[in-house]
Amino acid sequence: MAARLIWPLPALLAWAGAWGLFLLLQRAGWSSLAALVVACLLGIGFSVLGGTTMRRVMIAVGFPLSLAVSGMAQIPAWGWLLPLALLLMIYPLNAWRDAPVFPTPRHALRDLAANAPVADGALIMDAGCGLGDGLKALRLGYPRAQLHGLEWSWPLRAACALRCPWARVRQGDIWRADWSPYAMVYLFQRPESMDRAAEKAKAQMRSGAWLVSLEFEITRLTPQARLLSPDGRPVWVYQMA
Repeated sequence: MAARLIWPLPALLAWAGAWGLFLLLQRAGWSSLAALVVACLLGIGFSVLGGTTMRRVMIAVGFPLSLAVSGMAQIPAWGWLLPLALLLMIYPLNAWRDAPVFPTPRHALRDLAANAPVADGALIMDAGCGLGDGLKALRLGYPRAQLHGLEWSWPLRAACALRCPWARVRQGDIWRADWSPYAMVYLFQRPESMDRAAEKAKAQMRSGAWLVSLEFEITRLTPQARLLSPDGRPVWVYQMA
């Protein structure tokens, strides 16, 4: 659904929803500061609908900026730092160089198992699992695998664990994690991250293991297969020598 919303519809929905929630909470007797925090959380939640980092930031900060300009809320100066703190919890600065939060389409990996088989009980990791959409897509193809998710943002990690109770979801840095135990590592990152992924895979992943990238090609590796997801995006499949 997120990919089908034409810009700026996601932003308009987020801002309208945040304003509506803020006004509703104030009428219910909440303080302006408490209502601001809750409404900002709603806006940040909607930010996953943005297609780029800049659009996600615009969605997340649009409500508090418009509220500040309106002068409607009596909030102490330090209170305006709360939206920024909430934003940084969801999107830590050191994770911005990697993939923004954007979901893997449910059936994007529908043909993967036929082209990249793994043994029953094999370990598969979604590196940068976000809210868990990649794990759900992997589960459709590998129902007997042990699925692991690794996510830097602890709020997203918590949400992913709730959505995917059948997977082991941890908080951590995908670039510091050890990839050697995994029969497959799945990535939906940035083009700029692909060389780094290639280096790490060649250094740590065992022979025969699979590295899979949605949309972005790893030019330093030779693909075993190039699949197409239902929405036309390529799925690049690499096998370690």
